[in-house]
Amino acid sequence: MPQAYAGDTRRPDVRVADLAAGQWGVLSLEELRGCGLSRAAVGVRVRNGRLHRRYVGVYAVGHTALSLEGRFLAAVKACGPGTVLSHFAAAGHLGLVRWDDRWPEVTVTSAGTRRQEGLRVHRTQTLDPPDVTRHRGIPVTSPARTLLDLAAVLPYRPLRRAVREAQALKLVSLNQLTDVLTRLGPRRGTRNFAQILSTGAQPTRTELEDAVLDLLLAGGLEPPDVNVPIIIAGRLIVPDFRWPRQHLIVEADGAAWHDHRLAREDDAERQALLEAHGERVMRVTWQQAVARRPQTLARIRAAGAPNGD
Repeated sequence: MPQAYAGDTRRPDVRVADLAAGQWGVLSLEELRGCGLSRAAVGVRVRNGRLHRRYVGVYAVGHTALSLEGRFLAAVKACGPGTVLSHFAAAGHLGLVRWDDRWPEVTVTSAGTRRQEGLRVHRTQTLDPPDVTRHRGIPVTSPARTLLDLAAVLPYRPLRRAVREAQALKLVSLNQLTDVLTRLGPRRGTRNFAQILSTGAQPTRTELEDAVLDLLLAGGLEPPDVNVPIIIAGRLIVPDFRWPRQHLIVEADGAAWHDHRLAREDDAERQALLEAHGERVMRVTWQQAVARRPQTLARIRAAGAPNGD
């Protein structure tokens, strides 16, 4: 009996259920054998529906309705020790992009790792300790390494959105992003990655905020504070963009967040509070940020937004 179960008198199936409960419902063949099941016993349980093969050597325990975490962990287990979730799958797991149900991606350092149907396997010679972490129990590339890997497969704008989302979630610092770029050196996509980093820390939360910030910077305005909290009358408020010296705030007014009665009432209360304490608030819609850029920029300038250097 394996050391982990020395003196454990429970039946193998109970051990399997116990172990699977802490691993999103998926176990490798080695883990099943460690619970006391022989290869033949695993085969019997596959035939009677108690185990369901997800990949070669990886099984869902009890049912096939795996959570996204279970599917990601199964992908990692399929390629053996040292494998990490990576690229778009890692970004989806970390909350940097919206997962679109493509094949999960993993990265391995072993050239002999077998291919698996339903997986995209990346191979690398460089997977340093700072490049690996665990999130919700799953080995995954660090946020900074994930973003650098994404640079090879995403166009500029979606990549920038992912970088800014990671900053907004406080998963990465500008120093960490710079370090991974410097440490791993030139590779596909690093030009876009470096260009994004050159704008500094811009932790926007939505695509509309991205569009408004692009408008402000492209118009030659001084970079505003982005999502920096302020306290007014004991209330914490997070303006989208603010120039503190000018007491000028620009809010990205997206329908997804503001187009219902309670949201509009909250916006009005929030704006009244800001204006009562000397702040001026301007609202910019998607149409104004994208289709009416010159007029919108002129309006923001007229309100006193400062020019950049």
